[in-house]
Amino acid sequence: MLKNITPDDARDMLYALPASPGIEKIAVEDSLNRIIAADVSAGIPIPPFDRSPYDGYSFRSADTASASRENPVVLKITEELPAGTAPTIPIGPGYAAKILTGAPIPPGADCTVKYEITEYTDSEVKIFAPVKPCSDIVYAGEDMKAGTSIAKRGTSVTPPLMGLLASVGLAEIDVYKLPRAALINTGMELVTPGAPLPPAKIYNSNVYTLTGYLRDRGIDVYNAGVVDDDPVAIAERIKESMAGSDIVITTGGAAAGDYDFAIRASELAGAEMLFWKSQMKPGGAAVAASLDGKLILSLSGNPGSSVMFLLRCAAPYLRKLCGRADCFPEPVDVYLKSPCKKPSDRIRLLRGQLEIIGGKAFFSEIGTQGGGSISSFATADLIAEIPADSPPVPAESIVKAWRL
Repeated sequence: MLKNITPDDARDMLYALPASPGIEKIAVEDSLNRIIAADVSAGIPIPPFDRSPYDGYSFRSADTASASRENPVVLKITEELPAGTAPTIPIGPGYAAKILTGAPIPPGADCTVKYEITEYTDSEVKIFAPVKPCSDIVYAGEDMKAGTSIAKRGTSVTPPLMGLLASVGLAEIDVYKLPRAALINTGMELVTPGAPLPPAKIYNSNVYTLTGYLRDRGIDVYNAGVVDDDPVAIAERIKESMAGSDIVITTGGAAAGDYDFAIRASELAGAEMLFWKSQMKPGGAAVAASLDGKLILSLSGNPGSSVMFLLRCAAPYLRKLCGRADCFPEPVDVYLKSPCKKPSDRIRLLRGQLEIIGGKAFFSEIGTQGGGSISSFATADLIAEIPADSPPVPAESIVKAWRL
């Protein structure tokens, strides 16, 4: 088992573990935020026919070559075409069709004008200026041609993508099944929210924080309960939970104290130990092990530390479990708004917010940054990284950051 590895090495070791998400077919209307399991292409053009962009008249542009305010061209009305109505009469010389927004352009017509710039009756329309060919027609395939790629495998379904899938006639789509994570909290000090809080006890917030982050990232979460500080009991709960899960995450017991049993519990469960501790603060206390090709991830009992490791080191593997193509979020360069006054022997991770000042992207540190604190995560949208072995870092220094 490796010890005190870098965050990048921890990330890469986790990502190297196998992940084979299953595939299921679901309704497009239920597909928001799901991950597409196969490339999707348009089977038809969008729009599927030449259509009018507004209410007006459609006719042959050549008929209006001599039109003027003094000598308007008068065209006879063949038919009225509301949206959803197919034309039945081709447009010949001297004729026009009354057309409404979204209706197909009738055969023979090569232009459209708004009704507001004409004079009309039920039987004829006057045109007061020449109209150019192809004017005001939305042509078939103008938005998207048949065969155009709509989405690649591993893409997350967004609201516009839902509409795009429906626009080409798809009612169902293949997506990856949601991976399942079992959460096990350890510690005799934990109390379920809603119950009275006895002396020396704390409410179990970790399970709620991690559940929220996992579900927000497309993972189904099973709360496997709280286990006392007993390595045998923890090992049994791990094995029970692993049977119906793709990953088991425990909290508490990942450090080196007398009651830290994460390593022993994983060993008793029969797991292969991967690493213990990562060279970062907060979040360095973590144990990773593999059982039957599945990950056992033991995180700190401190909420801020457990979340930081999850986001900095485990996120690519979790995305891989979901079937995502974009597993490694790209860091961005930002300026420190305020100095980081503490020297950093290990990588230091800071919670903060993005601020745009004078056209420059700044990282603004917020709240308390300790491993036991979760409050600063509530409003954070960036994690900034101060390199290891750094002296105090002055304001306006450029650092690497990740969007949350």
